[in-house]
Amino acid sequence: MVVFDVLYVGVSVVALWFGADQFVTGASRVARRLGVPGLVVGLTVVAFGTSAPEFAVTIDAALAGQSDISVANVVGSNILNLGFILGGVALVRAMAMSRTLVARDGLLLVGSTAVLLAVAADGRLSAVEGAVLFASLLAYLLVLSRAGSTDAETAADPFHPPDAGRLLVGLALVVGGGHLLVVSAVDIARVAGVSEWVIGLTIVAAGTSLPEFATSLAAARAGRTGISAGNLVGSCIFNVLGVLGLAALVRPLAVSPAGVEGAAWLLGTTVLVVVLFYTEETLTRLEGGLLVVLNAANWLLNLL
Repeated sequence: MVVFDVLYVGVSVVALWFGADQFVTGASRVARRLGVPGLVVGLTVVAFGTSAPEFAVTIDAALAGQSDISVANVVGSNILNLGFILGGVALVRAMAMSRTLVARDGLLLVGSTAVLLAVAADGRLSAVEGAVLFASLLAYLLVLSRAGSTDAETAADPFHPPDAGRLLVGLALVVGGGHLLVVSAVDIARVAGVSEWVIGLTIVAAGTSLPEFATSLAAARAGRTGISAGNLVGSCIFNVLGVLGLAALVRPLAVSPAGVEGAAWLLGTTVLVVVLFYTEETLTRLEGGLLVVLNAANWLLNLL
């Protein structure tokens, strides 16, 4: 029944959110206990943790042969990050972002999205293309580590023995929640008579983007708007290069015409965001409202 599927979606979203939080906390403390430098923890463990819901859902859908949900989840999550979340947070408080971060991470986001559109244009993401995307992520992390970036530095929380269990429980919740979300979303799509692409772009993408929304809103309310914007840009890079790249490595993905159009819309949104940041180094409330409206229009066009 659709009622139960909707309930399962809610349960899976809570599991993804809570599981990702527990995984990041547990993994960070365990890594520190093992002597891993804080910067490396931030660039790997925390980066993976914030994108863990996208990883779980995208790879689960890829293994199940539901390519539309895999691609739509990444494209939809990034559109949400740059539209509803970035724009919505700017409506709460104007967001500042350093020109250095825009020049490095913003341009990489535009470039990686353009590459995604180019490789998806033939209707397929092969294992080789996935390997190129994932290798690009590893190169990006290497550049960040050599640059000595502290943007991803985590708090030096002390290690406690239960943290090892927290890591495992968090990972189990993310994997289980991701699988439940995919199964429930597919059932809803079939009953409602809409495509898996639309469900992936809306319900699934919204569910997996909740951690980014909570983190960005909390940072903005605390006046740390630069961190909020940087986290969203970094998450989008990780989604395109890491999540989709690994999913294509696990199983080549078919990309529907709607997927190519979605990637094109994402590229346009990405370019717009980077231009807005670069011209004034601030995202005003008016510009945030524009991004929210554009995101809403994209959802409406896909639902019609």
